[in-house]
Amino acid sequence: MLYWITMLLLCQWLGELAATASGLPVPGPVIGMILLLAFLLWRGEEPPDLARVADGLLNHLALLFVPAGVGVVAHLALLQAQWQPIAAALLVSTVATVLVTGWVMQRLMRKRD
Repeated sequence: MLYWITMLLLCQWLGELAATASGLPVPGPVIGMILLLAFLLWRGEEPPDLARVADGLLNHLALLFVPAGVGVVAHLALLQAQWQPIAAALLVSTVATVLVTGWVMQRLMRKRD
């Protein structure tokens, strides 16, 4: 199990390294997840120990939102000053997500039938 925790951290570290070195506007953890996906596709199966590690992380996912909540409280004055653009961005992105998800679902349902 320690091996897979190390692999997850290594993928994230390599992703951060690649994001910093390339200057791409993509977060390092996203690149790390892509690296992990490539590794798992190459391997051809999901190792049971990796599944247990991932389940353990997902069970405690709420703890990972604590730093984000602290960041919101730390920048409360900025959020109060810029609430209109933030609200507009949240509204537009939510509507766009719902529309795109519905469109993709319709396309996939047509292909299935």
